[in-house]
Amino acid sequence: MSTQTHRLTITELAGSDDIAVLRVSGELDHACEEFFLRTLGASVDAGHRCLVLDVTALVFCDSRGLSCLLAIRWLLERRNGRILLAGAGRRLTQLLVQTGSIELLPVWPTVGQALRDLPAARRPAWPPQPHSDGPP
Repeated sequence: MSTQTHRLTITELAGSDDIAVLRVSGELDHACEEFFLRTLGASVDAGHRCLVLDVTALVFCDSRGLSCLLAIRWLLERRNGRILLAGAGRRLTQLLVQTGSIELLPVWPTVGQALRDLPAARRPAWPPQPHSDGPP
């Protein structure tokens, strides 16, 4: 699954019953706020209580983008879930530190490391295996 707006793309990389790994690429700001919240909200509504966001390709995130991340955290907490960020760049990490949000939005260097912080029985396979449509 991949959805996008003109400046933001969200792609599901892996999933299990209650964990989804999503790649967030592009720019997360006021212009993409509604799209981001609608897309991640749909993932939560589908039963995912934990979201691991691969943000290595997120090139811009301002205060509105941070508000979106915190809104999803709030939604997940109400369902006894979590949001984990993987691969945050220098700018996003600085934004999280400067605003005191780093404790609310934990960051891991890689998706694999973030997934290891979740119960093994609930984790999706990582790295994802390519799908084969034909015979071997």
